[in-house]
Order: sequence, then C-alpha cells, then structure tokens
Amino acid sequence: MSAPSMTLYHNILSPFVRKVMVLLHETGQQDRVALQDCVLSPVSPNTALIADNPLSKIPALRLADGNVIHDSRVILEYLDQQHVGNPLIPREGAARWRRLTLASMADGIMDASVMVRYETVLRPVEKHWDEWLDAQRDKIRRTLAVLENEAIAELTSHFDVAAISVACALGYLDLRFPDMDWRAANPQLANWYFEVSQRPSMIATMPKP
Repeated sequence: MSAPSMTLYHNILSPFVRKVMVLLHETGQQDRVALQDCVLSPVSPNTALIADNPLSKIPALRLADGNVIHDSRVILEYLDQQHVGNPLIPREGAARWRRLTLASMADGIMDASVMVRYETVLRPVEKHWDEWLDAQRDKIRRTLAVLENEAIAELTSHFDVAAISVACALGYLDLRFPDMDWRAANPQLANWYFEVSQRPSMIATMPKP
C-alpha cells in the first residue's frame, strides 16, 4: 500500500468533514488521504490550519503538489473526479443542479446547527440571543420539511452528493441536539436515514462525542 498523497485537516465531530470522509469511503479513496486532526474554536484560530486556509475552517485538503483546496463542496468536487467509478456529483444537466441544490440545503442545516451550538455552548447564558436561536432552529425545521415532503424519492434513488450531505446533516442533529426529535415530524426521512446509516461509509465515519 502506497503512502497517502493528500492530507485532510480533520475533526471527527464536524459534519462538513464527515461529508468528505463518507465520499472517500464510498469511492475507495480513504487510503489516499492522511488525517491531520484539528481542534478549533471560533475565537482561537488554529495556527497550523491558518497557514493553509486563512479562514481557519475545516475541511481543507492539501494536495500532492502542495496546493490546498478548502470548503467541503470544493473538496467533494475535486475528489469525485479522482476515482474511476460512477460519479457521485452529476457532471452536467438538470440532475447536477438539482443534486447540488439538495446538498446545499443540507449544508444550510449544518450551518444553522453549528450556529446554535456556538450560541448555546460558548456564549454565557445571559448573552444568548433567543430570537436568533429560534430563527436558526426554524431554518432547520423548514428545510427538513421540504426534504421530507419533496425530496425523499430523490434521496432514496442514489447515495450521491445529495444523500451524503443530508445524511451527515441528520447525523449532526443527532449528535448535538438529541432532544430535537426531528424524526417525529419527518417519518420518511427518519426511515431513510435509518437505512443509510447502515452503510459501511456511515458507520466508519460515525462521530463520537
């Protein structure tokens, strides 16, 4: 087995990193990537990461030639063009834009979830902005409802960039907000998530708090 040719700035708890890890497993590329663990705080940037990504955000991927790409969407596009199997991101046509739109909705759930996490865990209770928190939670609920009512057949059809992204978003909700009980209002999504959670790629990347 050859040594990894790329390095991924990584934290097992990040849903954005998990998307990348799931795609690596689904496409058989996990052995090509070494993991560099990062501990991040929104107020204490990681100096090693800043050298490769001035935004101090993960994931970031250092390529074999030394160049670095960041943002999970960019990294997924790159990695999906580095394997010989069926693409997990359609290359063209209406299907491409639809699947990327569904993936973007999942990213929005992750963004809102991370913001709620920061506000409720890192800020003192007396400084919590309750209206803002409610707005973030409403974003999550609305988007879950759209996925439940309009996209479940599409998610079921193929475990691609859209399905990977939604699965990682739901996994993050379970990890950080177990009391949200998103399943009660979204039974089809819950059943779908139960099935895809059994995939080896999802099991291998399961975050542990």
